[in-house]
Formats: sequence, structure tokens, C-alpha cells
Amino acid sequence: MMLEHGGRLNAAVKRWGIPHQQWLDLSTGINPISWPVPEIPARLWQRLPEADDGLNEIIRHSYAAPTSADCEPVAGSQAAIMALPRLRQPCRVGIPVIGYQEHAYSWRQAGHRIVSISAERTHAESDECWLDELDVLVWINPNNPTGELIPTATLLRWHARLQQRGGWLIVDEAFIDSTPQFSLCAHSGLPGLLILRSLGKFYGLAGVRAGAVLGDATLVQPLRILLGPWALSGPARYLMAQALQDLDWQAQTRTRLQRDSQRLANILHNAGLSPLGGTALFQSVRLDTATQLADQLAAQGVLVRSFAEPGMLRFGLAADEQQWQRLQSALPAQPSD
Repeated sequence: MMLEHGGRLNAAVKRWGIPHQQWLDLSTGINPISWPVPEIPARLWQRLPEADDGLNEIIRHSYAAPTSADCEPVAGSQAAIMALPRLRQPCRVGIPVIGYQEHAYSWRQAGHRIVSISAERTHAESDECWLDELDVLVWINPNNPTGELIPTATLLRWHARLQQRGGWLIVDEAFIDSTPQFSLCAHSGLPGLLILRSLGKFYGLAGVRAGAVLGDATLVQPLRILLGPWALSGPARYLMAQALQDLDWQAQTRTRLQRDSQRLANILHNAGLSPLGGTALFQSVRLDTATQLADQLAAQGVLVRSFAEPGMLRFGLAADEQQWQRLQSALPAQPSD
């Protein structure tokens, strides 16, 4: 059974009978103002992708990875999420209770035993014995949909404890680009450490399906062999290289996203929906009537992501002033004092 994700706009059109162009889709954590895609050279459509086109070096430099780290461009971090469980014999894999569900799904499908890790465990710095129950820990930093950000020092401590027994730490950094100072990529040469990056969220290029895996060469090389040749298309490789080198756009976008995320948090708070957490690309709220509110918004053509367990809604960012005003109008009005 396929898992449900945000961005299923066609399904919303069918359910609610509202034409596609009339929707305000806030159901994903994708930057609504994407990196401006340039014209793609015609030769890239006519030739097979070249693995020695310099993209690996650009990725390492952009993510501040050491020369000791290996990296592999992939068709979005989802490709790595599905492939990595096949690199180990069935073992015990820790995954946060609330988080991107494809991780648990993929490891379980490959025959591994999933150990759900609660927030209470991860916050107990004085007692990290729970790590000794695991062979692999998959962490999402910052988490989706809670937005929780685990400090780099904590993740490195977890990695060191796992590595004592030959364990792995896999960190999904799909939402880290707005706060690169919290990335583990600078440590990606350490044994047993793998980091997943994506071009889909911060750059707003989800449709390109481009990402990268950085880490220990003894783990990245088997992944490369498993994925086979041409894991990422030539046009995608070209766009990834150009986007990662556009430092001015990145700096301007980080400033804008932080501002817009705060505006979103304020709008939700003013509607009586206190955000429980978020990132520069989304804010999440928890409430008992999450499904009902999602339906109320959808009836007005505003699509948000609903999580049944626990009751939670995730709101992405609006793209312009008209969309901000529309969201504000669609949310329930709070009674005046």
C-alpha cells in the first residue's frame, strides 16, 4: 500500500469539485518561489548522463563535505531511502515515532525490525542506552512534520555510540538548507555516517527529482553499484550543478523564507492555532479537530497536509500577498474580547 503525501492536488480536485487553478496548495513543504530554471542545453537531452561531469565535486563543495567523504547524486532522496535498506542484512532500525513515513516503510519492506524512537527518549541526554538496541538509526533533521532540530553535537554523540558496534547513523537533511550551520555534512567522512540531501524543498525543484547521498565511501560505493548507471538524468545533473553554485539566490532565499515562516506562524497563532514546531518552509499545529479543519479549508480551495496520528496539520508557505490574504481569510475567525 502506497503511503500518502502532500501535494496530491489532482485527488483534491476530484473530491471537492474545485478546478485545479482555483486551489491554494499549502500541503507540501516545498519553497513556492523556486530557483529560476535556465534553458537546458539541447545536447543534454541527446546524450547519456556523464558521471565525470564535475557534479560530485560541486556537491561536496556546496555542502562543505571533506575530501574523505564520497557522494552520489540520486533521483531525489527518496531513491536513497528505498535503496539503503538493501545494503544490510535484516537488523534493528530506529526511526522517530513522528516523521517522514517512507523511512520506516522502506526498512520494513526490506525485512528489518523497526524500533520506534519517542521524543522523550531523545531528550534524555543522561540516558542514551536506547541506542544500544539499534544497528541503524535513521533521523530526520529538522524533522518533518514537527520541525524539531537536533544539535550537531548530539547527533555526533549518537553516531559515536552506534559506531562502537558497527552501527550506522543515517540523517535525512531534506529541510536543512535554510539552516546549513546544523548540517552534518562537514563530518560526512566518518565511518558509518550517511547524509541525505535534496534539491526539492529549499530550491523548490521537487519535480526535478534530484538529491545526493554523502558519507563513508565503504557505504556510498555499494549504494552506487545498487542504483546502477545513470541514476540521475543529464538535465537534472545540469540543473543541480547550477542551483548549488548560485550563492546569491541561496542567501536571499534564506532571508525570505525565515521572514515568511514567521509570518505563517503569526497567522496561525492569530487564528488560535499555536504552532507546535516548524522550519523555514512549513509550520505544524496539533489539534483534536485536525481532519475537520483540513476539510473546512479544502472546501474553500485551500489544501493543507493532515496527519491523523497524532492529530496534526502542516501548512506550507504562500507565494505572494494574495495567497497570504486568502489563507488568512480561510482560517476560522477568533472571537473578539
